[in-house]
Amino acid sequence: MRLLLDTHIWLWSLNDPSRIGKHVLHELRNSANEVWLSPISTWEALTLNAKGRIQLPADLRDWVARATTPLREAPLTHEIALTARQLPLSHNDPADRFLAATAKVLRLTLVTADANLLGLGDISTLANR
Repeated sequence: MRLLLDTHIWLWSLNDPSRIGKHVLHELRNSANEVWLSPISTWEALTLNAKGRIQLPADLRDWVARATTPLREAPLTHEIALTARQLPLSHNDPADRFLAATAKVLRLTLVTADANLLGLGDISTLANR
């Protein structure tokens, strides 16, 4: 399976793995699976840190390097940007739009606990359970 981590799943896997469901944890640890991260998630984590909603280490460059090294980097393409704008989502969170579009265009399974992103028709999702 090719898994794209939603930002919160990525952050939980780093800082609070007890929040990851058993099934998702099993899939993340399965060496047969590819685990992907979008640069949008890095941007979102850095934005949350800047707003004081999460606490990251002072050396952000080092943190980003360590936190992203074991993951495949999903590209951010013009096709993904167009798809993000065209998705029929009920909310306008730009990070959610980009992550869902990335999953759709690259045919990845979006791993999330966000009910707004589960069951998006032709976008494969894995609920945090």
